[in-house]
Amino acid sequence: MSYLVLVRHGESFWNKEGYNCFTGWVDIANLPSGTKQLIKTGKLLENFPFHIAFTSKLYRAIETTMIVLSHNKVSGTPMILSSRKRIAKWGQFHHKDFGKFVPVIKTLSLNERYYGKLQGMNKDKARKKFGEEQVFEWRRGYDTTPPSGESLEEVMRRVVKFFNGNIEPELRNKKNVLIGAHGNSLRALVMFLDKLSPEKVAQLNIKKGVPLVYQYNRGTLRKIGYISNKKSLLLLR
Repeated sequence: MSYLVLVRHGESFWNKEGYNCFTGWVDIANLPSGTKQLIKTGKLLENFPFHIAFTSKLYRAIETTMIVLSHNKVSGTPMILSSRKRIAKWGQFHHKDFGKFVPVIKTLSLNERYYGKLQGMNKDKARKKFGEEQVFEWRRGYDTTPPSGESLEEVMRRVVKFFNGNIEPELRNKKNVLIGAHGNSLRALVMFLDKLSPEKVAQLNIKKGVPLVYQYNRGTLRKIGYISNKKSLLLLR
């Protein structure tokens, strides 16, 4: 038996009410308020053992993953692994001095949905320009593609391919896995794991900074739910 823990990044400047822009692949950081929530999550999970972590190539997700792991007391030192051979070799050499460590894998496959020409645009201004219904379809529709952007269906394809090839094998080997990612890449993954219809995924919201947990046992993933306090943490035992 093993566990899959999903954590969406905290509130970023472009998520903030009053600013509220399409972020996509723009590399925006977490706000202090978002970081505070992630520290709370890290402390909540401080005695839960993680064996490996996966994150996107965007800073807000990387920071999310590292904050959660850096507050963990039992997993070891988080170390981002590089695909560049020389840097990977240096990392392999140095981590021996740290003792136990948790490998952190960055991948484009877990990046936020690419919003194309909408990136950086205020969502309220977009509604006035293109209409409420059209913007809702771009944001929530499954197979609707924003101008020069990416549909949720396309996000799901890359996320599921990576999950099947890289994450599920770790769970099968009884490794507890942390994923630090984004609202849409996690929506796509949850759609796949929970077998949601396009209609149901349109209403799905992933909470910022709150761990969403699945239990893996003999090839089956069972949704436990959000872990937000010490009491709900008992569900992981």
